[in-house]
Amino acid sequence: MLYIFLGLLLAIVVWLIAVFNRMTLLKNRYQNAFSQIDVQLKRRYDLIPNLVETAKAYLKHENETMKAVIEARNSAAKELNVLKNGLNNPEMIQAFSQAEQNLQAALGRFNMVVENYPDLKASPNMMQLSEEITSTENKISFARQHYNDSVTEYNTYRQYFPNNLVANTFGHHQDATLLEFDDKPKLLTAPEIKFTE
Repeated sequence: MLYIFLGLLLAIVVWLIAVFNRMTLLKNRYQNAFSQIDVQLKRRYDLIPNLVETAKAYLKHENETMKAVIEARNSAAKELNVLKNGLNNPEMIQAFSQAEQNLQAALGRFNMVVENYPDLKASPNMMQLSEEITSTENKISFARQHYNDSVTEYNTYRQYFPNNLVANTFGHHQDATLLEFDDKPKLLTAPEIKFTE
């Protein structure tokens, strides 16, 4: 009888260790996925001042638009730095998402202004920066999708019964928060091609 009890106790301990280790692995996976977003966002934040600087010569009367882009960029960069220390904090994620949406809106307004300056759009520097930013935006979207997939996997595993008992007992107290941006405003839009008959 003692051997059965010890065997059962050992099985429970092994199961607890396995569940805890799996949760830790999944948590580390989504944190690593966020670091990939961080890299791409920093790249975009570094490109934005170059974009504004390139446009300055053409957009002399659009100082408010350029200033709004830089301010939104600085705000988003600040929120990103704050978020690194609070990735499990839904309020911090919401603040960061809002800062990113504000940046996207400012970039959208900037793009509308640039549309009125064909010489600026045709500038080699502007074309190169636009291409780099578009490429970076695609990488951000991919990294964000990977992060959200990792968060969903962690949350699902954490919520399973009886895993949720282990999670609450050993430091995995809350679900991770998905990172969602409003993707409607875009810096660059694909050209519309129309064929006439």
